[in-house]
Amino acid sequence: MADSNLIPLGSTAPDSDAAGLTGPPPAKSVRGVDVNSHELTDPAVYQRYWEEMPCYLSVHDRDFRIIDGNRRFREDFGERLGQYCYKVYKGREEICPNCPVEATFLDGNNHPSEQLLTTASGAQIPVMVHTTPIRDASGDVVAVMEMHTDIAEVKELQKELHQSQERLAQLFEEVPCFITVQGPDRVIQHANRRFREVFGTGVGEECFQAYKHREEQCLSCPMMSTFETGKTHDYEASVLSKDGEELNLLVTTAPLRNSDGVVEAVIEMGVDITQIRELQDQLTSIGLLVGSISHGIKGLLTGLDGGIYMVNSGFERDKPERIKKGWEMVQRNVDRIRSMVLDILYYAKDRELIVEDISLQGMVDDLRDGVRKKAQELGVEVEFNLPVEAGTFEGDPQAIRAMLINLIENSLDACRMDSEKGDHLVSISARRAEPWMTIEVSDNGIGMDRETREKIFSLFFSSKGLKGTGLGLFISNKIVDKHGGTIEVESEAGRGTTFVVRIPLAARPSTTPDGELAGGAPGIGT
Repeated sequence: MADSNLIPLGSTAPDSDAAGLTGPPPAKSVRGVDVNSHELTDPAVYQRYWEEMPCYLSVHDRDFRIIDGNRRFREDFGERLGQYCYKVYKGREEICPNCPVEATFLDGNNHPSEQLLTTASGAQIPVMVHTTPIRDASGDVVAVMEMHTDIAEVKELQKELHQSQERLAQLFEEVPCFITVQGPDRVIQHANRRFREVFGTGVGEECFQAYKHREEQCLSCPMMSTFETGKTHDYEASVLSKDGEELNLLVTTAPLRNSDGVVEAVIEMGVDITQIRELQDQLTSIGLLVGSISHGIKGLLTGLDGGIYMVNSGFERDKPERIKKGWEMVQRNVDRIRSMVLDILYYAKDRELIVEDISLQGMVDDLRDGVRKKAQELGVEVEFNLPVEAGTFEGDPQAIRAMLINLIENSLDACRMDSEKGDHLVSISARRAEPWMTIEVSDNGIGMDRETREKIFSLFFSSKGLKGTGLGLFISNKIVDKHGGTIEVESEAGRGTTFVVRIPLAARPSTTPDGELAGGAPGIGT
């Protein structure tokens, strides 16, 4: 079964040359110890070493039969000498693929590998395998010794490490905030799933490109401060998503150090506080609204008091003209109160649209008399250009009416406030251009400078002082936006203003939970 020239390693052959095996000549001493002493040259010593090695040792012939094995081998695999190694170690009926023993027979070199062995009791043990060639006197490989080191504990540690890494990776990926890791060059090295969903891939981009769509670095960079100081920094930032949506983030930066304690990267964690900021803005808006209403109502009540006084004094003195003038003051201030209240109601409750087919010409016809009357009082000419072929479009009639009246009133007021020109004109026109209905309201009033143009649709911004609530154009913009349209302003100080509104011809119909209309209409035309 075994090679006749091969003496098993556990035998007591007196002379290795007699067994046909050769090796390097023995050294005379190792660190002062005489290796030719009887104790070290006694074959029984080597046999004890062979038997007590804390691993599986086995010797294989060219037929892949096991011709010797140490005590640990026999304990776990039984008395299996003479059997094929692939049968003993793995219960196979044929040689294993990529067999290290076969490779050592072929090239005479050591071949390490990792294997999974099955003991006689059925237990599976992961091992690290090292093969060593055993040569005869002529240098030919006549056997291969195989050493199997149990790495079950190492494997368990590797498994625990892998699980820990997976948990950390899952935590990094699934934490409900934006996390990035950036190097000193400001390039994003890693980004979690939440960041990728909102800002895009990001990895490989500089942070100011990914977060703010900038082409140059920010003037103040807390991340670079963390590199310089090694300390965490908290700050609030306004950033842009990949879709251009503005978000408010509360950001914390923290250093990532290497084994030498040097900061080699910075982790940046951003928590989305946009909703909190919106709530704060709404609370601020409520405060501003209360203040604006208070001032507005105070002014209107003063006007009403003046009108009532004129009416009463006219009756007392029997002066009809005084009564007429006082009553006009009362009517004008009542109209302003109505307009203010309806604007406030529209702002206070965000209603869904009730969509119907709208004939813009029919709507303007209903408003025409009221618009002309107010224009005549202000000495302003009004021009309507609404061709029949413009047809209809889908929208909320009440909301569109409120939007249109707000724009017309704004143009009339712009003409009223202009004392430089003798003649003033307000023009209302419309045209159908698929897929839009385009409405234009123009005037040659005082116009607006750049700062006013940029703020004109902001909440509570008014260029009319106490005579305006700052809600009209804000609400008009809100109505157009809710219809999926756009509103643009073209204006130049001293030359007039044009509002260009585009409303989709086809809208998505919806109704409010309580069935109320989407908005109220201000005073003119009622």
